Amino acid sequence: MVERAELFGRARGMRREPTDAERVLWRMLRSRQFEGCKVRRQVPLGRYIVDFVCLDPRVVVECDGGQHADSGYDAVRDAWLRGQGFKVVRLWNTEVRREPEHVEHVLRQAFGRR
Repeated sequence: MVERAELFGRARGMRREPTDAERVLWRMLRSRQFEGCKVRRQVPLGRYIVDFVCLDPRVVVECDGGQHADSGYDAVRDAWLRGQGFKVVRLWNTEVRREPEHVEHVLRQAFGRR
C-alpha cells in the first residue's frame, strides 16, 4: 500500500506536469469559474489520486487517454469513489481538446446545473 506522504508527493508532481487536456480542463474549472464550485486538481482520495474533485457537490472528473480504455483498475477505482458518495465523470483527452462546448455541457449536468 502506498504511504500517504508518497501519495501526496506524487499528486504534487502530477500538478506540476499536467497533460495538455488537463491544462484545458483546469482553465475551465479553476478559481470558481465553473458555476462557483471550488475544484481542486490532482487530489489524493483514499489510496487514489483523482484528476479533479469538487467536494460540494461530490464530483470527480477524470481526463483519460487511450491507456484507460477498458481498464479494470479504473472500474475498481470508480466503484470505490462511488461508494464514497462521488459522481465520477470520465472524459477523453481528445474530447476535452476538440469539443469544449460538449465537455462544458457534460460537466454542468454532473455538477447539477443547467
